[in-house]
Amino acid sequence: MVTPAIDLAPRIAARLRQRNALAEAFFPAEAPRLAEACREMAERFLRGGRLFAFGRGAHATDAQHVAVEFVHPIVVGKQALPALDLSAAFPTWLPALLRPDDIVMGFGPPGGDPEVDAVLRFAAQRGAQTFALPGTKGSYAVEAPSADPFVHQEMIEVLYHTLWETVHVFFEHRQHGHDDVGASSFLYPYLGGQEQDTTGAVLEEVAASILAKSRDDAALREAVARHQSERIAEAALAIHERLEQGGKLILFGNGGSATDANDWALDCVAPPPGRPTFPALSLAHEAATLSAVSNDVGTEVVFLRQFLAHAQPQDVAVGISTSGSSKNVLVTLAEARKRGLLTVALVGYDGGAILKAELADVVLFVPSDYIPRIQEVHASIYHTILDTLYDLADA
Repeated sequence: MVTPAIDLAPRIAARLRQRNALAEAFFPAEAPRLAEACREMAERFLRGGRLFAFGRGAHATDAQHVAVEFVHPIVVGKQALPALDLSAAFPTWLPALLRPDDIVMGFGPPGGDPEVDAVLRFAAQRGAQTFALPGTKGSYAVEAPSADPFVHQEMIEVLYHTLWETVHVFFEHRQHGHDDVGASSFLYPYLGGQEQDTTGAVLEEVAASILAKSRDDAALREAVARHQSERIAEAALAIHERLEQGGKLILFGNGGSATDANDWALDCVAPPPGRPTFPALSLAHEAATLSAVSNDVGTEVVFLRQFLAHAQPQDVAVGISTSGSSKNVLVTLAEARKRGLLTVALVGYDGGAILKAELADVVLFVPSDYIPRIQEVHASIYHTILDTLYDLADA
Protein backbone atom coordinates (compact mmCIF):
# COMPACT_ATOMS: atom_id res chain seq x y z
CA MET A 1 0.00 0.00 0.00
CA VAL A 2 1.36 3.43 -0.97
CA THR A 3 1.87 5.86 1.91
CA PRO A 4 0.00 9.14 1.26
CA ALA A 5 2.09 12.30 1.35
CA ILE A 6 -0.23 13.76 3.97
CA ASP A 7 0.76 10.95 6.37
CA LEU A 8 4.49 11.63 5.91
CA ALA A 9 4.24 15.42 6.23
CA PRO A 10 4.07 15.64 10.07
CA ARG A 11 7.29 13.64 10.46
CA ILE A 12 9.01 15.82 7.86
CA ALA A 13 7.89 18.99 9.64
CA ALA A 14 9.09 17.60 12.96
CA ARG A 15 12.53 16.83 11.52
CA LEU A 16 12.89 20.37 10.20
CA ARG A 17 11.85 21.86 13.54
CA GLN A 18 14.30 19.64 15.43
CA ARG A 19 17.06 21.37 13.48
CA ASN A 20 15.81 24.74 14.66
CA ALA A 21 15.80 23.65 18.29
CA LEU A 22 19.40 22.48 17.92
CA ALA A 23 20.50 25.72 16.23
CA GLU A 24 18.92 27.79 18.97
CA ALA A 25 21.07 25.96 21.52
CA PHE A 26 24.25 25.86 19.41
CA PHE A 27 24.79 29.31 17.92
CA PRO A 28 24.42 31.59 20.98
CA ALA A 29 27.47 29.89 22.51
CA GLU A 30 29.44 29.83 19.24
CA ALA A 31 28.76 33.33 17.88
CA PRO A 32 31.36 35.18 20.04
CA ARG A 33 34.05 32.60 19.23
CA LEU A 34 33.18 32.75 15.54
CA ALA A 35 33.47 36.53 15.54
CA GLU A 36 36.96 36.33 17.05
CA ALA A 37 37.97 33.60 14.59
CA CYS A 38 36.79 35.79 11.71
CA ARG A 39 38.85 38.71 12.96
CA GLU A 40 41.98 36.55 12.95
CA MET A 41 41.12 35.19 9.49
CA ALA A 42 40.92 38.74 8.13
CA GLU A 43 44.31 39.63 9.59
CA ARG A 44 45.86 36.54 8.02
CA PHE A 45 44.35 37.30 4.62
CA LEU A 46 45.78 40.82 4.87
CA ARG A 47 49.22 39.32 5.51
CA GLY A 48 48.93 37.15 2.39
CA GLY A 49 47.49 34.03 3.97
CA ARG A 50 45.39 31.52 2.08
CA LEU A 51 42.49 29.30 3.13
CA PHE A 52 42.84 25.54 2.58
CA ALA A 53 39.88 23.25 3.21
CA PHE A 54 39.49 19.49 3.03
CA GLY A 55 37.40 16.52 4.07
CA ARG A 56 36.57 13.02 2.92
CA GLY A 57 33.42 11.63 1.30
CA ALA A 58 30.41 13.89 1.67
CA HIS A 59 32.49 16.22 3.85
CA ALA A 60 34.70 17.03 0.87
CA THR A 61 31.69 18.91 -0.50
CA ASP A 62 31.90 21.29 2.46
CA ALA A 63 35.48 22.05 1.44
CA GLN A 64 34.27 22.65 -2.12
CA HIS A 65 31.60 24.99 -0.82
CA VAL A 66 34.05 26.98 1.30
CA ALA A 67 36.44 27.37 -1.64
CA VAL A 68 33.80 28.68 -4.04
CA GLU A 69 32.31 31.08 -1.50
CA PHE A 70 35.63 32.74 -0.68
CA VAL A 71 36.97 32.87 -4.24
CA HIS A 72 33.65 33.87 -5.84
CA PRO A 73 31.75 35.93 -3.23
CA ILE A 74 28.07 36.50 -3.96
CA VAL A 75 28.11 40.10 -2.71
CA VAL A 76 28.95 42.20 -5.75
CA GLY A 77 32.22 44.08 -5.43
CA LYS A 78 33.70 41.94 -2.67
CA GLN A 79 37.29 40.88 -3.22
CA ALA A 80 38.06 37.29 -4.17
CA LEU A 81 39.98 35.71 -1.30
CA PRO A 82 42.41 32.84 -1.92
CA ALA A 83 40.86 29.50 -1.00
CA LEU A 84 41.38 25.94 -2.25
CA ASP A 85 39.70 22.58 -1.74
CA LEU A 86 42.52 20.07 -1.15
CA SER A 87 40.28 17.07 -0.42
CA ALA A 88 41.62 14.93 -3.27
CA ALA A 89 45.03 14.50 -1.60
CA PHE A 90 45.10 16.67 1.52
CA PRO A 91 47.68 14.69 3.58
CA THR A 92 50.36 15.40 0.94
CA TRP A 93 48.97 18.46 -0.82
CA LEU A 94 48.70 20.67 2.26
CA PRO A 95 52.35 20.23 3.40
CA ALA A 96 53.50 21.17 -0.10
CA LEU A 97 51.62 24.49 0.01
CA LEU A 98 51.38 25.53 3.65
CA ARG A 99 52.83 28.78 5.01
CA PRO A 100 52.55 30.10 8.59
CA ASP A 101 49.96 32.80 7.79
CA ASP A 102 47.55 30.35 6.19
CA ILE A 103 44.14 29.18 7.42
CA VAL A 104 43.32 25.46 7.41
CA MET A 105 39.81 24.06 7.73
CA GLY A 106 39.12 20.34 8.19
CA PHE A 107 35.67 18.72 7.91
CA GLY A 108 34.49 15.37 9.16
CA PRO A 109 31.55 13.34 10.48
CA PRO A 110 30.18 13.79 14.02
CA GLY A 111 32.71 11.32 15.40
CA GLY A 112 35.60 13.10 13.71
CA ASP A 113 38.15 11.85 11.19
CA PRO A 114 41.60 10.85 12.51
CA GLU A 115 43.30 11.62 9.19
CA VAL A 116 41.80 15.11 9.10
CA ASP A 117 42.78 15.65 12.74
CA ALA A 118 46.38 14.64 12.04
CA VAL A 119 46.73 17.12 9.18
CA LEU A 120 45.18 19.88 11.30
CA ARG A 121 47.75 19.20 14.03
CA PHE A 122 50.53 19.44 11.47
CA ALA A 123 49.14 22.76 10.22
CA ALA A 124 48.91 24.16 13.75
CA GLN A 125 52.53 23.21 14.43
CA ARG A 126 53.50 25.25 11.34
CA GLY A 127 51.70 28.32 12.66
CA ALA A 128 48.47 28.12 10.66
CA GLN A 129 45.07 29.07 12.05
CA THR A 130 43.09 25.83 12.20
CA PHE A 131 39.37 25.03 12.20
CA ALA A 132 38.40 21.57 13.42
CA LEU A 133 34.84 20.97 12.21
CA PRO A 134 34.38 18.93 14.35
CA GLY A 135 37.25 18.40 16.74
CA THR A 136 38.70 19.14 20.16
CA LYS A 137 41.93 20.91 19.20
CA GLY A 138 42.47 23.90 16.95
CA SER A 139 42.38 27.67 16.82
CA TYR A 140 38.64 27.11 16.50
CA ALA A 141 37.41 23.64 17.41
CA VAL A 142 33.82 22.64 17.95
CA GLU A 143 32.18 19.46 19.14
CA ALA A 144 29.70 17.96 16.69
CA PRO A 145 26.42 19.89 17.01
CA SER A 146 24.49 16.63 16.51
CA ALA A 147 25.14 12.91 16.34
CA ASP A 148 22.97 12.82 13.20
CA PRO A 149 25.46 13.23 10.32
CA PHE A 150 23.01 15.20 8.15
CA VAL A 151 22.04 17.65 10.89
CA HIS A 152 25.67 18.00 11.94
CA GLN A 153 26.66 18.90 8.38
CA GLU A 154 23.86 21.46 8.10
CA MET A 155 24.88 23.26 11.29
CA ILE A 156 28.51 23.31 10.11
CA GLU A 157 27.36 24.83 6.80
CA VAL A 158 25.63 27.67 8.63
CA LEU A 159 28.81 28.12 10.66
CA TYR A 160 31.14 28.45 7.67
CA HIS A 161 28.69 30.66 5.81
CA THR A 162 28.80 33.09 8.72
CA LEU A 163 32.60 32.90 8.60
CA TRP A 164 32.54 33.88 4.93
CA GLU A 165 30.04 36.69 5.47
CA THR A 166 31.82 38.11 8.50
CA VAL A 167 35.43 37.90 7.38
CA HIS A 168 34.75 40.33 4.52
CA VAL A 169 33.61 42.93 7.03
CA PHE A 170 36.72 42.60 9.19
CA PHE A 171 38.94 42.44 6.13
CA GLU A 172 37.62 45.65 4.62
CA HIS A 173 37.27 47.45 7.92
CA ARG A 174 40.88 46.80 8.95
CA GLN A 175 42.29 47.40 5.46
CA HIS A 176 40.38 50.48 4.42
CA GLY A 177 38.51 52.07 7.31
CA HIS A 178 36.46 53.88 4.66
CA ASP A 179 33.18 55.71 5.08
CA ASP A 180 31.20 53.43 2.79
CA VAL A 181 31.20 49.70 3.45
CA GLY A 182 29.45 49.17 0.14
CA ALA A 183 27.47 46.02 -0.48
CA SER A 184 28.19 44.77 3.04
CA SER A 185 26.16 47.59 4.59
CA PHE A 186 22.86 45.71 4.37
CA LEU A 187 24.45 42.89 6.35
CA TYR A 188 26.32 45.05 8.86
CA PRO A 189 24.69 48.50 9.17
CA TYR A 190 26.71 49.33 12.27
CA LEU A 191 29.94 49.52 10.24
CA GLY A 192 30.52 52.85 8.58
CA GLY A 193 31.41 56.42 9.39
CA GLN A 194 34.99 56.44 10.62
CA GLU A 195 37.60 53.73 11.08
CA GLN A 196 37.00 51.65 14.19
CA ASP A 197 38.96 49.14 16.21
CA THR A 198 38.08 45.57 15.26
CA THR A 199 37.91 44.40 18.87
CA GLY A 200 35.55 45.12 21.76
CA ALA A 201 32.19 46.53 20.72
CA VAL A 202 32.67 45.62 17.05
CA LEU A 203 33.29 41.98 17.96
CA GLU A 204 30.12 42.03 20.05
CA GLU A 205 28.13 43.50 17.16
CA VAL A 206 29.50 40.93 14.73
CA ALA A 207 28.66 38.10 17.15
CA ALA A 208 25.12 39.45 17.41
CA SER A 209 24.90 39.55 13.62
CA ILE A 210 26.05 35.92 13.37
CA LEU A 211 23.36 34.92 15.84
CA ALA A 212 20.77 36.87 13.86
CA LYS A 213 21.77 34.99 10.70
CA SER A 214 21.18 31.64 12.40
CA ARG A 215 17.75 32.84 13.52
CA ASP A 216 16.89 34.02 10.01
CA ASP A 217 17.80 30.53 8.87
CA ALA A 218 15.51 29.00 11.51
CA ALA A 219 12.62 31.25 10.44
CA LEU A 220 12.97 30.07 6.83
CA ARG A 221 13.14 26.44 7.92
CA GLU A 222 9.99 26.95 9.98
CA ALA A 223 8.22 28.46 6.96
CA VAL A 224 9.18 25.41 4.89
CA ALA A 225 8.03 23.07 7.68
CA ARG A 226 4.68 24.84 7.90
CA HIS A 227 3.90 25.27 4.22
CA GLN A 228 5.88 22.66 2.26
CA SER A 229 6.16 19.49 4.32
CA GLU A 230 3.51 17.76 2.22
CA ARG A 231 5.26 18.82 -1.00
CA ILE A 232 8.57 17.44 0.31
CA ALA A 233 6.71 14.20 1.06
CA GLU A 234 5.35 14.17 -2.50
CA ALA A 235 8.89 14.57 -3.84
CA ALA A 236 10.19 11.73 -1.66
CA LEU A 237 7.35 9.41 -2.68
CA ALA A 238 7.80 10.18 -6.38
CA ILE A 239 11.58 9.65 -6.15
CA HIS A 240 11.03 6.39 -4.24
CA GLU A 241 8.75 5.14 -7.01
CA ARG A 242 11.35 5.89 -9.69
CA LEU A 243 14.10 4.22 -7.68
CA GLU A 244 11.89 1.13 -7.30
CA GLN A 245 11.63 1.09 -11.11
CA GLY A 246 15.41 1.01 -11.43
CA GLY A 247 15.95 4.73 -11.89
CA LYS A 248 18.67 6.97 -10.55
CA LEU A 249 18.99 10.58 -9.43
CA ILE A 250 20.72 12.99 -11.79
CA LEU A 251 21.61 16.17 -9.89
CA PHE A 252 22.97 19.50 -11.11
CA GLY A 253 23.51 23.11 -10.03
CA ASN A 254 26.08 25.92 -10.10
CA GLY A 255 28.49 27.23 -7.47
CA GLY A 256 27.25 26.46 -3.98
CA SER A 257 24.34 24.59 -5.55
CA ALA A 258 26.90 22.43 -7.38
CA THR A 259 28.32 21.42 -4.00
CA ASP A 260 24.76 20.61 -2.87
CA ALA A 261 24.31 18.41 -5.94
CA ASN A 262 27.62 16.69 -5.17
CA ASP A 263 26.69 16.25 -1.51
CA TRP A 264 23.26 14.81 -2.29
CA ALA A 265 24.78 12.35 -4.78
CA LEU A 266 27.47 11.23 -2.30
CA ASP A 267 24.88 10.87 0.46
CA CYS A 268 23.00 8.50 -1.86
CA VAL A 269 25.92 6.30 -2.91
CA ALA A 270 27.96 6.47 0.31
CA PRO A 271 25.37 7.09 3.03
CA PRO A 272 25.93 7.19 6.78
CA PRO A 273 26.50 3.75 8.32
CA GLY A 274 23.47 1.49 8.41
CA ARG A 275 21.50 3.35 5.76
CA PRO A 276 20.71 2.02 2.27
CA THR A 277 22.37 3.24 -0.91
CA PHE A 278 20.56 4.79 -3.85
CA PRO A 279 21.95 5.22 -7.38
CA ALA A 280 22.82 8.86 -8.06
CA LEU A 281 25.25 11.04 -9.96
CA SER A 282 26.06 14.74 -9.96
CA LEU A 283 26.65 16.46 -13.28
CA ALA A 284 28.40 19.22 -11.30
CA HIS A 285 31.12 16.82 -10.19
CA GLU A 286 32.73 16.31 -13.60
CA ALA A 287 35.25 19.16 -13.74
CA ALA A 288 36.97 18.06 -16.96
CA THR A 289 33.66 17.60 -18.78
CA LEU A 290 32.30 20.91 -17.48
CA SER A 291 35.35 22.80 -18.72
CA ALA A 292 35.40 20.97 -22.07
CA VAL A 293 31.75 21.64 -22.85
CA SER A 294 31.98 25.22 -21.60
CA ASN A 295 35.02 25.91 -23.77
CA ASP A 296 33.86 24.08 -26.90
CA VAL A 297 30.12 24.79 -26.89
CA GLY A 298 29.09 27.14 -24.05
CA THR A 299 28.15 27.28 -20.40
CA GLU A 300 24.43 26.99 -21.10
CA VAL A 301 24.76 23.32 -22.05
CA VAL A 302 27.34 22.07 -19.54
CA PHE A 303 24.68 19.96 -17.79
CA LEU A 304 22.54 19.23 -20.84
CA ARG A 305 25.39 17.58 -22.75
CA GLN A 306 26.04 15.20 -19.85
CA PHE A 307 22.33 14.65 -19.27
CA LEU A 308 21.89 13.47 -22.85
CA ALA A 309 24.58 10.86 -22.24
CA HIS A 310 23.26 9.55 -18.92
CA ALA A 311 19.48 9.99 -18.74
CA GLN A 312 16.99 7.11 -18.88
CA PRO A 313 13.17 7.49 -18.78
CA GLN A 314 12.85 6.08 -15.26
CA ASP A 315 15.39 8.55 -13.81
CA VAL A 316 14.89 11.64 -11.67
CA ALA A 317 16.33 14.99 -12.76
CA VAL A 318 17.01 17.30 -9.83
CA GLY A 319 17.90 20.91 -10.62
CA ILE A 320 19.17 23.16 -7.82
CA SER A 321 19.13 26.92 -8.42
CA THR A 322 18.90 29.56 -5.73
CA SER A 323 17.54 32.07 -8.26
CA GLY A 324 15.33 29.54 -10.01
CA SER A 325 16.56 30.96 -13.31
CA SER A 326 20.01 29.49 -14.00
CA LYS A 327 20.01 28.93 -17.77
CA ASN A 328 21.95 25.69 -17.75
CA VAL A 329 19.55 24.28 -15.15
CA LEU A 330 16.51 25.46 -17.10
CA VAL A 331 17.51 23.82 -20.39
CA THR A 332 18.33 20.54 -18.65
CA LEU A 333 15.04 20.41 -16.77
CA ALA A 334 13.19 21.23 -19.99
CA GLU A 335 14.87 18.31 -21.76
CA ALA A 336 14.13 16.03 -18.81
CA ARG A 337 10.42 16.88 -19.05
CA LYS A 338 10.43 16.15 -22.77
CA ARG A 339 11.88 12.70 -22.07
CA GLY A 340 9.39 11.84 -19.35
CA LEU A 341 11.74 11.89 -16.38
CA LEU A 342 10.48 12.92 -12.98
CA THR A 343 11.71 16.49 -12.46
CA VAL A 344 12.37 18.08 -9.06
CA ALA A 345 13.70 21.58 -8.41
CA LEU A 346 15.09 23.28 -5.30
CA VAL A 347 14.82 27.05 -5.71
CA GLY A 348 14.77 30.33 -3.81
CA TYR A 349 13.72 33.95 -4.44
CA ASP A 350 10.26 33.85 -6.10
CA GLY A 351 10.88 30.51 -7.79
CA GLY A 352 12.23 32.17 -10.92
CA ALA A 353 11.74 30.82 -14.43
CA ILE A 354 11.59 27.22 -13.21
CA LEU A 355 8.38 27.92 -11.32
CA LYS A 356 6.91 30.30 -13.91
CA ALA A 357 7.53 27.93 -16.84
CA GLU A 358 6.49 24.85 -14.80
CA LEU A 359 9.73 23.05 -15.61
CA ALA A 360 9.55 20.72 -12.61
CA ASP A 361 6.93 18.26 -11.40
CA VAL A 362 7.77 19.24 -7.83
CA VAL A 363 9.21 22.65 -6.93
CA LEU A 364 10.57 23.03 -3.39
CA PHE A 365 10.85 26.69 -2.56
CA VAL A 366 12.81 28.65 0.07
CA PRO A 367 11.21 32.12 0.31
CA SER A 368 14.39 34.22 0.55
CA ASP A 369 16.54 36.39 -1.69
CA TYR A 370 19.79 35.78 0.19
CA ILE A 371 21.83 32.90 -1.19
CA PRO A 372 23.54 31.51 1.96
CA ARG A 373 20.21 31.19 3.79
CA ILE A 374 18.60 29.54 0.75
CA GLN A 375 21.43 27.03 0.47
CA GLU A 376 21.30 26.19 4.16
CA VAL A 377 17.60 25.37 4.00
CA HIS A 378 18.08 23.50 0.70
CA ALA A 379 20.44 21.20 2.62
CA SER A 380 17.78 20.59 5.25
CA ILE A 381 15.23 19.82 2.51
CA TYR A 382 17.29 17.27 0.61
CA HIS A 383 18.57 15.62 3.77
CA THR A 384 14.96 15.31 4.93
CA ILE A 385 14.04 13.77 1.57
CA LEU A 386 16.82 11.24 2.09
CA ASP A 387 15.62 10.40 5.60
CA THR A 388 12.12 9.90 4.18
CA LEU A 389 13.52 7.63 1.46
CA TYR A 390 15.18 5.57 4.21
CA ASP A 391 11.81 5.30 5.98
CA LEU A 392 10.12 4.19 2.77
CA ALA A 393 12.85 1.63 2.07
CA ASP A 394 12.36 0.15 5.54
CA ALA A 395 8.55 0.07 5.31
